[in-house]
Amino acid sequence: MHIPVLLQECLSALSPHSGEFFVDGTLGAGGHALEVLERTQPGGIFLGLDKDPSAVENFQSLITGKYYALEKVLVKNASYGSLGKVLESENLPKVDGLLLDLGFSSEQIKGGKLAGRGFSFSVDEPLLMTYDPKDPPLRDVLPTLSEEELIQIIQDYGEERYGKEIAKAVSKEAKAGKIQTSINLVRAIESAVPSNYENHRISPATRTFQALRIYINQELAELEKILKALPNIINKNGRVAIISFHSLEDRLVKNYFRDYCHASSALATPIAKKPIIAANQEINQNPRSRSAKLRAIKFN
Repeated sequence: MHIPVLLQECLSALSPHSGEFFVDGTLGAGGHALEVLERTQPGGIFLGLDKDPSAVENFQSLITGKYYALEKVLVKNASYGSLGKVLESENLPKVDGLLLDLGFSSEQIKGGKLAGRGFSFSVDEPLLMTYDPKDPPLRDVLPTLSEEELIQIIQDYGEERYGKEIAKAVSKEAKAGKIQTSINLVRAIESAVPSNYENHRISPATRTFQALRIYINQELAELEKILKALPNIINKNGRVAIISFHSLEDRLVKNYFRDYCHASSALATPIAKKPIIAANQEINQNPRSRSAKLRAIKFN
């Protein structure tokens, strides 16, 4: 079962009201979006985006047959990085509230409705690891990467101290055509690290899977694209809330938000001065919330 991360904290920061135009740029399993839909009634507009067409179909099935007293409900198979283009093509106004949850949905891993693409390292699946099925799968991309490129990806996006050793093992197996599934990749990673990796606190595959997912889906590039566009697409008094799970993502969000709030003619005001993190109760119920950080600003 999918549990939306920092749900109440997001709703408090964004404060959706009737008649407002809200965008959920990362629909996922729809947990955040359904709550926003309820709160923008009557007369609001809702736009939901996701690169994963399965997530779009799933959300459409959740709202089919239900009545929402809204002016418009739109659901698009598109990246949040293209939000500006979507607003223009749909002749939509500036946005009153934008939510981005940068973590992948729990529905995309073992047992979830959107599983089966190699996001999880605990079950054997085809190694696709892409949100958009039209993108080249990771199993086809890995053999084309040099060992040096893999080192940089694993160290930069995974902050993995055994990046060199893992890259060497993965490169060798991939070029031999032996990495076709998620478990093939796990075995290559495990062969390159000590048996007591991180004192068994996390799987040896955790950081490398994260790094490869960020790389293959161009997640940091998409994030920077939307952050740059915010002044042009967010309405006066509009709110933006972004949940990140990785230090590189959080750093980007933090720096852009700081610049918007501390420019000579400040464009925005922080809703919370420090990142909002999950309470112990939520972490106990939903362990993936442990690494979540929510940052939010309001445009002046």
